[in-house]
Amino acid sequence: MSEHPILVTGATGKSGRRVVSRLRAEGLPVRAASRNGEHHFEWTSRRTWDSALESVRSVYIVQLDGTKLVRPFVERAVRHGVQRIVLASGRGIDDPGYAKDVGGVLEGIRDSEAAVRESGVEWTISRPGWFAQNFSEGFFADAIRDGELRLPAGDGAASFVDAEDIAAVVAAALTDDRHAGQIYELSGSRAVTLTEVVATISEVTGREIRYVPLSVEEYVAELVQQGSPPADAEAFADVIEPLREGTDAYVSDGVERAIGRRPRTFADFAKSTAAAGGWPA
Repeated sequence: MSEHPILVTGATGKSGRRVVSRLRAEGLPVRAASRNGEHHFEWTSRRTWDSALESVRSVYIVQLDGTKLVRPFVERAVRHGVQRIVLASGRGIDDPGYAKDVGGVLEGIRDSEAAVRESGVEWTISRPGWFAQNFSEGFFADAIRDGELRLPAGDGAASFVDAEDIAAVVAAALTDDRHAGQIYELSGSRAVTLTEVVATISEVTGREIRYVPLSVEEYVAELVQQGSPPADAEAFADVIEPLREGTDAYVSDGVERAIGRRPRTFADFAKSTAAAGGWPA
């Protein structure tokens, strides 16, 4: 399938752009699709789907949370001749107690997984936990740059996974049929608390960064004071629940099973991010 472009949706996102980079480094043709990237693609605009899928045999699907668009997209992909699908999913999908889901996001993700498994083509599912990159280019990046991380996470821990490891697993699954039918839960090599997180980032950047644990009520009140609608503030607090409860602290074997090595540590991520200028000195 090497003469056909590999479609990467969400190609400007944390995992997508790294998958694009890895595949191109191997000399493989890639169609980097996103809303504002090289190839225009929008989940909510089905007229963009066909051009993205033209001549494609392998596709990495980064779904739009809160929707059930993967199923019709997969059906169209199969009609276009796609033979291999790698789906970005998430840890905790099989655990009803993993986190609150007031927005119904998990229902859509479960439907996406079912659609891929029922597609009749080769499939692999990637289930990463919390991204380490959330501290450099995601939810918590601004707080880290400001020097104070204020969250309702208590002393909970998570086995943060480096997006470079996610991309390595996805790239392997897109190019090697040995990964067909596999579900890879992805994590870092050990769980770290937010106190450890800020200490590690402080060490590699030479800056003092504090973690301030808040109650849920304090966190919601702060977000509302900053202008967030109360419902959104409460939803953000719910997102933090797996950190607070430690339900994302367990270590998964997906990276090692997929690519034959241990996952990068949070310290590895922090050092490489600092060396690349990911945080100001």
